Amino acid sequence: MKHLYMIGGPMGVGKTAVCQALRAQLDRSVFLDGDWCWAMHPFIVTEETKAMVTGNIVHLLSSFLRCSEFEHVVFCWVMHEQSIIDRILEKLPLDDCQVHSISLVCSEAVLKERLQKDINAGLRTDDVVARSLARLPLYDALHTMKIDTSTLTIQQTAQKIAAM
Repeated sequence: MKHLYMIGGPMGVGKTAVCQALRAQLDRSVFLDGDWCWAMHPFIVTEETKAMVTGNIVHLLSSFLRCSEFEHVVFCWVMHEQSIIDRILEKLPLDDCQVHSISLVCSEAVLKERLQKDINAGLRTDDVVARSLARLPLYDALHTMKIDTSTLTIQQTAQKIAAM
């Protein structure tokens, strides 16, 4: 049986770092960060580019799930609406696959602190704090397992997911 880990959360919660650690902990695993499909300049969000990005994500995840070399497929993205998760899952070949839908969350104070470190390092712009904080409460409504990363290290969070 294959395992698909759908890991969402607001910007700055640690999705990418946790997923990289998870991939290292799981044998025969592969990792896709949905943000890689948005690596464009200029950054243009339209219905056309959203459809293209979602299509590329579905294509890559489908390829990973069909590949006999992988048992674990790890995917992360800012999935703050159930419709985003559902739209991806409905297009995937999920026969003989267990889906683990997980939302990484943390306290507002911790999220601000993590984002500020990224801003100070030049990795993000100031506007990310307000956008990320605004999406944080939306994760409560999702049909996902919530993991509060406020007091967990990257490794601890990845271990918690791997133990599922």
